Amino acid sequence: MSENKLYLGREYDLKKGKITNQPVLYDARHLTTHGVILGMTGSGKTGLGIIWLEEALLQGIPVLILDPKGDIANLMLTFPNLHTEDFLPWVDVEGARRRGVSVEEYAAEEANKWREELAEWGITDERIRQLRQAAQFTTFTPGSKTGQPVDVLHFFDAPDLDWDEEEERLRERIGGIASALLGLVGVEADPLQSKEHILLSRIFEHVWRAGEQLDLPALIRLLQKPPFKQVGAFELETFFPEKERFTLARSLNNLIAAPGFENWQEGTPLDVETLLYSDDGRPRASIFYLAHLDDAQRTFFITMFLEAARDWLRAQSGSTDLRALIYFDEVFGYFPPYPKNPPTKAPLMALIKQGRAAGLGIVLSTQNPADLDYKGLTNAGTWAVGSLRAERDKERVLEGLEGAIAEAGETMNRRSVERALGALKPRIFLLHDIHEGAPLFFHTRWAMSYLCGPLTRKQVRKLAERRESGEAEGQRSEEAEEQGGEELEGLSATPPTLPPEVPQVFLPPTVTFEWALQEYEEQSGRPVLAQERRLVYTPHLLALGAARMLDRKRGVDAIENVARLAQVGAGTGSVDWDAGQVVVDQKELLPKPMGEGVYAPVDAMLARPRDLKRLAKDFADYVYYNTSATVLYNPALDLYGKVGENRRDFRVRCEEEARHQRDAELKKARARVEKEMERVQKKLRREQRELDQDQDELEARKREELLSLGESALNLLTRRRSSSIISRAGRKRRMSRQAQADVEESEATIEELEEQLEDLKAQWEEQAAEIADLWAEKLEEIEEFKVKPRRADVTVEFCGLAWAPAWQVTLENGRRVDLPARGM
Repeated sequence: MSENKLYLGREYDLKKGKITNQPVLYDARHLTTHGVILGMTGSGKTGLGIIWLEEALLQGIPVLILDPKGDIANLMLTFPNLHTEDFLPWVDVEGARRRGVSVEEYAAEEANKWREELAEWGITDERIRQLRQAAQFTTFTPGSKTGQPVDVLHFFDAPDLDWDEEEERLRERIGGIASALLGLVGVEADPLQSKEHILLSRIFEHVWRAGEQLDLPALIRLLQKPPFKQVGAFELETFFPEKERFTLARSLNNLIAAPGFENWQEGTPLDVETLLYSDDGRPRASIFYLAHLDDAQRTFFITMFLEAARDWLRAQSGSTDLRALIYFDEVFGYFPPYPKNPPTKAPLMALIKQGRAAGLGIVLSTQNPADLDYKGLTNAGTWAVGSLRAERDKERVLEGLEGAIAEAGETMNRRSVERALGALKPRIFLLHDIHEGAPLFFHTRWAMSYLCGPLTRKQVRKLAERRESGEAEGQRSEEAEEQGGEELEGLSATPPTLPPEVPQVFLPPTVTFEWALQEYEEQSGRPVLAQERRLVYTPHLLALGAARMLDRKRGVDAIENVARLAQVGAGTGSVDWDAGQVVVDQKELLPKPMGEGVYAPVDAMLARPRDLKRLAKDFADYVYYNTSATVLYNPALDLYGKVGENRRDFRVRCEEEARHQRDAELKKARARVEKEMERVQKKLRREQRELDQDQDELEARKREELLSLGESALNLLTRRRSSSIISRAGRKRRMSRQAQADVEESEATIEELEEQLEDLKAQWEEQAAEIADLWAEKLEEIEEFKVKPRRADVTVEFCGLAWAPAWQVTLENGRRVDLPARGM
């Protein structure tokens, strides 16, 4: 690829719905004006972020990555050989189970997919090797030795700076430390209003001015006995009484006393200069994995990190090139709009405003653009926007985009962009770069890193061990077996002690050991000898809920019970509610175990009441969105079925209703036809009477004409000629002809009316057949109609720890197998 150009993907033709052959090459220097990646869950923003980082590292640009959820740690998973064994330790075991394949088969599928997709995007294994060699990759875990620990408290040391020249810089650093510390103990501190913040800042300034070092124990002592007696115009005791100072000191002391606190002051110092480049001069990819921290700890570290970056930035000279890149994934909550002001906001805003001059680029990624500070958004020169569904998110993005595009001298069709943002497919983004003019749509390339989802602490530890030992990628199955054996040793004879707020129940075993062993023998096709057996209770998350679907208009009133029994993996923080369907009667849940057994360790999430409350709310949301009562519906008949009614029974009812409505329509149609036929028959009878009269008249005229002819003949024989006689004879002839014409007219009219009657009969038969066919067709118009529950009609009856039993058997060959002790 071209120098300083980042290969992000190819342009996408939105009208044709196709990827073009035009590559999207982004100038790395443009990141000095910062960037944002916006998109809902599933839009592909994590993949785009990793692609951006891969390309920056290939250009020799060091990156500092804040990874609150563990997604960006996937950057560590690059496999130049793309072998199955490379992917094996990282594939999702549950994903393989859902596909119905073994983990090895699933790993082979993933390896093959990565080979094919990378080839499709013109990326070779050599380029992956270049990425591996271009930078030193390290996963830092502040407050933990899972990965590389970070000495955060190193930042408390007095900097070697002159107070007279650097007073403003030092006070900003002190303010950041004070905000971070107070946030860690749960104190929301305004630097101008909070007495806690003011006192801490005064102590730091006093100690640093004296050129002394300060650690947390010393700070606690100085809080109780400050080295000054007055704060502003107030005496110290008036401003902040000793009793209240002791309360704050005790909160800080609890931090020191907490197990594992020493991890915050061990490892790599929080010094940005050393985090950017390795000892051999290569740029570093420093990934700060924060998924293991709670919210307060995470905010504390991010604040300290941003202050350290801010401190580094002040010492840099001006540059138009991209010197370093900070990537902040899932920035939601750390950079909120006014009036919210967490301690992370001020240093992040300062970095955005001041970074450009020194060549520091900031990229922020979030799925909640409406919850980002508007000033921060407008300072971004590059926008990558994926699919957005929420109207408030689209509105915020459109406002910012319009302003950014207008600054670049371009215009934007707001309506078309808004429509596009709501319908973008995954991995398709709108890219706007203020340095390049009009925005364009593009499809991201395939990531070189294996995107397996958020890494767990166990996986991060595995990465750290490999880095220390220099192992090649790919974990062997022997290691997995060893880990499995170690897990067995973690069983205890009694249930672990849990907080009283944690609800826990025991599911009774319903399958005897003998029956379970017989089932196993039938499945394996051979007899087995069990040397040892024991009943193992494994902790699961059990959620029981119910949803009432009520729709009086459609006659629906149904209740559906929902039960889920799921295992919670370490560090996942979420549950796949679609898995673990189970039939559980609340009456069979026991407060104590039935019989003796051993107990597996409980995941931390199942032991924390607040997490269980969050999961209960999440389960309620799942029930609300995924539960419905389905009834059959015939729109032509406006007829609804009953809950649970099958299609055959509903069709029988439809036939009855259709027959009733068909007969009613036939009756109306027949009445109309009969009315018309009666009208024609009435005219026919009248014409027949007229015909009879005309025929009588014709007979009379013929007799008169015959008499007149006879008289004329007699006069001829007697030689008497009279003009009157001749005239009368002619008149009689004319009258006869007229009478004949009347008869013929009546006969023609009668014939026409009789034809009309026949036509009406034929029309009726045709119309009756059409009506019958129409109603027969309407019988086939059967649809499904779903009735959703209201929020108020969803209840969670139980959400807590459930101990599920299983038979753990040691066979004669020493192999251990788990057999079901309960039918699910």
